Amino acid sequence: MSDRRKPFPFDDFEPKWQARWDAEKTFRTPNPGDADFDATKPKFYVLDMFPYPSGSGLHVGHPEGYTATDIIGRAKRRQGFNVLHPMGWDSFGLPAEQYAIKTGQHPAITTTANIETFKRQLKSLGFAYDWDREIATTDPEYVRWTQWIFLQLYSSYFDEETRQARPISELEAKGWTREQIDAVRLAFVHEAPVNWSPDLGTVLANEEVEEWRSKGHIVERRPLRQWMLRITSYAQRLIDELEPLDWPEGIKLLQKNWIGRSEGAEVDFQLDGHTVTVFTTRPDTLFGATYMVLAPEHPYVSEITTPDQKAAVDAYVAACAAKSDLERGDLNKDKSGVFTGAHATNPVSGEQIPVWIADYVMMGYGTGAIMAVPAHDERDFEFAKKFDLPIVQVVQPAGDQAWQGYTDPGTAVNSGFLDGLPTAEAKAKMIGWLEGEGKGKRRVQFKLRDWLFSRQRYWGEPFPLTWKDGLHYALPDAELPLLAPPLEDYKPSGSPEPLLSKAREWVELPDGSIRETNTMPQWAGSCWYYLRYCDPRNSGRFISEAAESYWGGGDKPGMVDLYIGGTEHAVLHLLYARFWHKVLFDLGHVGSNEPFQRLVNQGLILGEDGQKMSKSRGNVVNPDDVVKEYGADSLRLYEMFMGPLEQVKPWSMKGVEGVSRFLARVWRIAFEQTEAGDWKSNGKVQDVPCTDKDLLKVVHETVKKVTEDIEKLSFNTAISQMMICTNAFTQADVAPLKEFTLLLHVLNPFAPHLTEEIHALLGGVTPLSESAWPQHDEAALVTDEIEVVVQVNGKLRDRIRISTSADQTEVEALAQASERVKEHTDGKTIRKVIYVPGKLVSIVAN
Repeated sequence: MSDRRKPFPFDDFEPKWQARWDAEKTFRTPNPGDADFDATKPKFYVLDMFPYPSGSGLHVGHPEGYTATDIIGRAKRRQGFNVLHPMGWDSFGLPAEQYAIKTGQHPAITTTANIETFKRQLKSLGFAYDWDREIATTDPEYVRWTQWIFLQLYSSYFDEETRQARPISELEAKGWTREQIDAVRLAFVHEAPVNWSPDLGTVLANEEVEEWRSKGHIVERRPLRQWMLRITSYAQRLIDELEPLDWPEGIKLLQKNWIGRSEGAEVDFQLDGHTVTVFTTRPDTLFGATYMVLAPEHPYVSEITTPDQKAAVDAYVAACAAKSDLERGDLNKDKSGVFTGAHATNPVSGEQIPVWIADYVMMGYGTGAIMAVPAHDERDFEFAKKFDLPIVQVVQPAGDQAWQGYTDPGTAVNSGFLDGLPTAEAKAKMIGWLEGEGKGKRRVQFKLRDWLFSRQRYWGEPFPLTWKDGLHYALPDAELPLLAPPLEDYKPSGSPEPLLSKAREWVELPDGSIRETNTMPQWAGSCWYYLRYCDPRNSGRFISEAAESYWGGGDKPGMVDLYIGGTEHAVLHLLYARFWHKVLFDLGHVGSNEPFQRLVNQGLILGEDGQKMSKSRGNVVNPDDVVKEYGADSLRLYEMFMGPLEQVKPWSMKGVEGVSRFLARVWRIAFEQTEAGDWKSNGKVQDVPCTDKDLLKVVHETVKKVTEDIEKLSFNTAISQMMICTNAFTQADVAPLKEFTLLLHVLNPFAPHLTEEIHALLGGVTPLSESAWPQHDEAALVTDEIEVVVQVNGKLRDRIRISTSADQTEVEALAQASERVKEHTDGKTIRKVIYVPGKLVSIVAN
């Protein structure tokens, strides 16, 4: 595209308006306590999911959600709301540390450069962020409050009676010992098997294992001392308190499935002098338990294994230690296991059943032991068939369904005192029997596990803790933030010793204490950033009470009114942020119970080849290139015009070009280009009353529909309506200034640069972004005339406009008086006239 012959001069006016918005702080949002804060306005807090500033910068998929929040934020601001629309950086992360390992450059230098790139790109797209509220999780002041919030968890426990977090000072006042208190802290130490990567020098979350293995890194299982967060205490609340939130049902279901609530019973089996407790959701099938399976890492395995099975068991245990939980669970398609040589006693039948170990049973889930009922569990059935273990039917299906592998409710058979009972009654009776005999009890269990919160990385928040004489202690608030010292090199040692342990002067304190050398995961900073945006420069509190009360106020439980981001964060980020928020709520630090009221997940934008954008596929589109060629407004508008926000859709440069042509048509309603390439008024836009009722109607239809569609996030249909309106202006001889300005008003959130420039050149004094949102005129939408088709002998001869109140006689007379109709009826006898009200007049003449 020629530099001189662009369809409209976006390259001239887009940078100009961006510079003006920056200089005038157009989108600054005042806070409670500021001189210009208006407490009478309602609040609207709209938020994008926290971006990680990677070295590659943005691709065109990133701005999709950002544009959506920008449109609704701009509209709400002009509708009289105090709009909070901030941006910042989830800036801790493993990629910057990997770069430090390769180059020796401190991760902060890499991160700062990446942030500058991201910020430049976002500003080039004209987003209405309040940049005064910009934060980064790596900023020392932000680290301070992340550490402070961690200490709130460390200094709290979960009260089972009130179902809330409470300060441990209450337990100290009751005379609890240090050991008892440490056992119930919300942040606690635990030795856990983890995914250790010696070449990365850190623990990886289960969800990260496959990603880093695919990049050639080694990942193995090792038991390590780790800091954990007791999120399991909140499992039931995390389920129950989802209901009032305006989230997609699919996301709610993902959260519930991840938490994994199950109702059933704990059952005690006797095994070589030990009591092994298993959890089952089907206690009615206990008579069909024909074998038991323990996790390979179960502490009883080494004690119960018989000498002749020891070699096989030891080899199997070693093999399992190298597998991640995902490999042992969801990715495990081939059943494997080893017999220990031991037998347990079935508590209801008294029969001796063999005890096996298998990788699909894990200590982190439940008790690390299961009772296997192969007749009525698909996994157990496959295992039993493979290893030739007994299969006993204990549920009779309805009708003629096969019983092998049948898992639904039925009737108890071969089950002693349960025989003949339907499943629900059999469950209740078996639980009652277990409790009466002291062999079990009713139990609700969750699949959710406590949050492994330690990493051995350098580039993360240090834990604000010290150790002395085997005990851990919190740093005083006055010593926060605790920042990691620079290191001579950032290369992992290959051992699980955290990287910070290299800084001996930092680790070893004068009083003999040593610092905790693990760091927090990247999740930590993203758990509470939405709170800090509300009061980012407060040095005395992570958020002031006034700011929290205003931005978190309202009659809904969630603080953020609209949260938009990708589905890749549908489970963990949302779950972790909700957990932290609830703890802060319980302790009285915030007044809302949930962080995010409404959640929308934008669909993925694929490459032009229909594949996910990636460097390896060579299909990544850089927004800088699109902005240079077509302008920021074209990119913004195209991303919203591609289809419904939530849908997956492929990128198309031809589509961008098409949207650019639409914006050029809007521009050319008012301006034309000279032969020299300059732009001047074409005289079409005139400050005159609108006498064209059709044009007036389509303009007010557009104002009404765009307003409604923005609220529904139906941006593509809003754009379609604005295209209809633009066509009406293009076809008109004159574009009345008042009505054309209404189109500019509603197009402004979508294409802010173009509309502000046209408005200013047409004499507008107050920028559109600072003007009230327009209201449609209902009277203009009322139709007092309609168009009726006139046929003569079955052929279309004319279209006439009639009053909506005209009766049949008037309509027929108007039709017959039409000059075009008379050309075909003069000299003929009109035999018949048929009138279809509001649509058609059909004349038969010969």
